[in-house]
Amino acid sequence: MEDRGESFVAVRRISQGFERGNSTCHSSSEVMAGSTAWLGRGLSCVCAQGTDIDTRRSFDVTPAQEECLQKLQNRIDVAYDGSIPEHQEALRALWKAAFPVEELHGLISEQWKDMGWQGKDPSTDFRGAGFISLENLLYFARNFQKSFQDLLQKQEGDRALWEYPFAVAGVNITFMLIQILDIEAIKPRNLVGATFLKFLAENESAFDLLYCITFKLMDYQWLAMHASYMDFNTVMKSTRRQIERELLEENIKRLEDLPSYRLLN
Repeated sequence: MEDRGESFVAVRRISQGFERGNSTCHSSSEVMAGSTAWLGRGLSCVCAQGTDIDTRRSFDVTPAQEECLQKLQNRIDVAYDGSIPEHQEALRALWKAAFPVEELHGLISEQWKDMGWQGKDPSTDFRGAGFISLENLLYFARNFQKSFQDLLQKQEGDRALWEYPFAVAGVNITFMLIQILDIEAIKPRNLVGATFLKFLAENESAFDLLYCITFKLMDYQWLAMHASYMDFNTVMKSTRRQIERELLEENIKRLEDLPSYRLLN
């Protein structure tokens, strides 16, 4: 697989209203969905800084779990390719879900910065986690529309002056989940990964659903910690620990039982 060491950049919140087709977002909610005022490009994803996996052990899986794991592994092996019509349509669908009243001028456009991509071509950011990171965002937008918009537009809580860019943070979360669930291993080598396979065997969309839960949890902790640009790695580490704890709780029978699931609207 490709190297998924993606960088994270911060973005300054917009203090004035901005147009979205015929509608206007106002400063009363301190909207921030992207900006050209990037702070920097040197902060690497915290999830690339090592794992707690013990390579000397592995957990047995059932044939059904093995089949589901293989399907998920096939998904994470797919790199984003802008020449593939399916990938192009998924990217257009993401824009439509994010900004339904604003026409997209092209797959390479300055407009993408409004979603929190680093530049005018989102494909350069997908190198961090491949096509599945786009699928994750699209699943989130389609299945939890209010939560998706709340995070995209930064509509909840007392936000920092320098906020995380929505889309790039989403790629970081996909990458982090691939690591903590040990998806790339033939068999899971940690208890968290083995536990997740039970959920995956019951729900083929379990990875996408856990992504939505984790994204919402990350933003919740961002607000609770009054975080800003330089705190992103700290927030991601805290989010990772919390998701791992919740997955291992004895009373969790499905992902909807996770305490953090309640954060989703």
